[in-house]
Amino acid sequence: MRPMTKITLKALSSIDLNIKKNYRFYRKVQKIIKAPAKLPYGALDHKIMVGEREIPIRVFMPEDGSLQKLILFFHGGGWVIGDIDSYTPVCLALAKELKQAVISVDYRLAPEHPFPKGLTDCYHVLQEMVKEADVIGIHPDDITLIGDSAGGNLAAAVSLLARNKGTFVPKRQVLLYPATYHDHSPSSPYTSIHENGEDFILTTKRIEEYMDLYVPLKKERRNPYVAPLLAENHEHLPTTLIITAQYDPLRDEGLDYGEKLRAAGNTVRSFTIKDAIHGYMGTPLAEEAITKTHTLIKLFLQET
Repeated sequence: MRPMTKITLKALSSIDLNIKKNYRFYRKVQKIIKAPAKLPYGALDHKIMVGEREIPIRVFMPEDGSLQKLILFFHGGGWVIGDIDSYTPVCLALAKELKQAVISVDYRLAPEHPFPKGLTDCYHVLQEMVKEADVIGIHPDDITLIGDSAGGNLAAAVSLLARNKGTFVPKRQVLLYPATYHDHSPSSPYTSIHENGEDFILTTKRIEEYMDLYVPLKKERRNPYVAPLLAENHEHLPTTLIITAQYDPLRDEGLDYGEKLRAAGNTVRSFTIKDAIHGYMGTPLAEEAITKTHTLIKLFLQET
């Protein structure tokens, strides 16, 4: 990474707006900066019903209009910010580059809806897609989970939850710089937390603030659906692609989760994008890292 880039990132990282006090402000800013002025061509809003509750989703069709294969996408944002609007550019690009339909899930956010409510939404949408597969015109085995950051955490947790419940487990999952551990304090065992936890936008302080909002009771943070690394059993989980970023505090726990899955007999491919920081998929300036990521996902989907 260029020295001037590091200096700029360090300066931006020093701006301390407590997420616990200002999460509503962050959501508003995100809407202004990232949300599209109108629904783009090829996108369609829909709702999944769970009892009397609605879970909004947004469907992004590939250019050829094919629905033979489907990506179920869970967005990032620390389980607190982010939505289908702010992630529309990311999902549009995935649909275009991967030539698959993408369904983005607008799961409930903390602190209004703490763990496990967002996870429950994501799980229900997956199972509903499986139930309606014949109507949609796809085979359940052609559903791939993709999530970034907190969304990567949710994708991993959904797979664990489905396996434990004995319901449909997807054949493939792609975890982009996922959160997989419960402790991001100075006592963390991961080198990347200590090396990258202050100067690369996502600080360890910010991660802890997100966790405080998502899982207020610290004793619950060892739940494997919060920290998938702590699951007692990692067998019979999806074939997995894990992509981390070199300057991400979450880098090592993501890679370690890949090792846990591999040791349990699952097929895993793990990569670290050089010079990238956490959240690069939503940053237009990270074009090279995004292109590499699209290429790795395409190869993974072709091989599996």
